[in-house]
Amino acid sequence: MTKAKARPKVAGEEDDTAVRHIIAGTRLPDVALTATFAAPVNLARFQERAVVFVYPYTGTPGQPNPPGWDDIPGAHGSTPEAEGFRDQYAAFQVKGYEVYGISGQSSGDQKAFATRAGLPFQLLSDDKFAFADALKLPRFKAGKNDYLARLTLIVRNGVIYRCIYPVSDPATHARDLLAEMSAV
Repeated sequence: MTKAKARPKVAGEEDDTAVRHIIAGTRLPDVALTATFAAPVNLARFQERAVVFVYPYTGTPGQPNPPGWDDIPGAHGSTPEAEGFRDQYAAFQVKGYEVYGISGQSSGDQKAFATRAGLPFQLLSDDKFAFADALKLPRFKAGKNDYLARLTLIVRNGVIYRCIYPVSDPATHARDLLAEMSAV
């Protein structure tokens, strides 16, 4: 009999309890976040359905990644993940979902990335970690800085009804999530 391989840990995943407190029915924190190309967004007051993908960091061409980034399992993948949501955006909208991305990066860095990647949805800056602190989102360190661990929240009317963590393949996450939603 062969032994099943254990799933490798990913950035921010200390143990399986990292998001156990984020259960269906949890209200989103009443925090307004700076959006890339619009007025600030407060997801607690967003009275629709949304997919909110939380990602650690997107690099800037010509700039180095944070120290040790290449050695952190699961740290890489934010750009392909965002591009996956970009490519599936119309399908999510047909299903009645708005898409948002959240990271701890500055709004300026997010605007530059959104423009470069041609993102049709808003990225929200939680650079002061107010949203993350209120939800106790998992983090990891690279160099001297904290980064949010990759996860996805499915929300309706400001209430979480599903948390996906960890995200094992950022490049296919949007497509896989959409296929799963279509199967239900």
